[in-house]
Amino acid sequence: MTNQPPAPEPAAAAELPTGSPEADATPDAPLPGPRQPRPAQRTTLRSDLRASWPDGLVALLVTAAVFVLLYIRIRNKTSSTVSVMPFMADAGGFWMYFLSQAFGWSALLWAWGTVILGLLLSGRRPGRLPLSGPRLERLHRTTSLNTIALITAHALLFGAELFRHSTDAWNSALGTAFVETFVPGGYTSGTGQIAIPIGQAALYLAIPLGLLFYVRHRIGPKTWRVLHRFVIVVYVLSVWHTLLYGTNVWYDGWFRTSVWLLQLPIAALLLVRLLRPARRSEKLPLSPGATASRTGWALRLGGRLAVVGVVVALVVVVVSGSDGGRTVPPDDTSSSHNHD
Repeated sequence: MTNQPPAPEPAAAAELPTGSPEADATPDAPLPGPRQPRPAQRTTLRSDLRASWPDGLVALLVTAAVFVLLYIRIRNKTSSTVSVMPFMADAGGFWMYFLSQAFGWSALLWAWGTVILGLLLSGRRPGRLPLSGPRLERLHRTTSLNTIALITAHALLFGAELFRHSTDAWNSALGTAFVETFVPGGYTSGTGQIAIPIGQAALYLAIPLGLLFYVRHRIGPKTWRVLHRFVIVVYVLSVWHTLLYGTNVWYDGWFRTSVWLLQLPIAALLLVRLLRPARRSEKLPLSPGATASRTGWALRLGGRLAVVGVVVALVVVVVSGSDGGRTVPPDDTSSSHNHD
């Protein structure tokens, strides 16, 4: 069967199996001849969920590998988590918390890949890419769905760990765990008072922003594009949550600096996306003209300058090693970062 031309919007064209009557003939063309292209079917959530299992399987394998690494480091007492929370040196007793951490790290990695793909697809695409445009678009959608699943698993396991170690009656323990995990302001211990609401905001924004694609025909493509740009906010919140609350990156060191280093490609791609937009309407003229208000022109210019500042700041952080980590463990770590 001949390849179908790419759809005019991010949707993969559905193909009928070779040999089916619909594929091989039409009522108006009884004689053999070149097959006519069929109109692309609308991409649905169900079809993308079916297509997401290979990517999801890889995500689970990565999560399992991260969990094994975290578990071994806890048992060997080489993880900074033991310095922050000495009572967690019992790896077997807190395995669910370490599994939650593993899902958190894989969620951050998948969110990173999703944003990279989104920036590549939304701007002027490079001449050579390993996959075609429609395949990259589908991969972008499936990694987005799996990112939501990984973030949700991270939160659920965190709540399950709180419930498992509670000494209250099961109904009271379940309610407390739910509030501390999913209700902003419900977690009142140490750094979590700030870090947990940030993570919750990332989760609660990721779900609607990731799923709006499948109802864009109802809300309108322009509205969808405007809302979809806030996906970068979800990613920023996720990184912020990790740097604030991730005990693996609690102190200065190469691992924490590497998290900062990973943000350079995203900031650079975002800057390229703003300086070389794919749509003519998004270009920034040298000065505000009759078609653009001075306020809008100033906002666009300010956005580009802000991204330039972010790129410079990231380079300074990576080169200097001043990444905001703690240099000396506090005397009483249990009071500064208590998960009980």
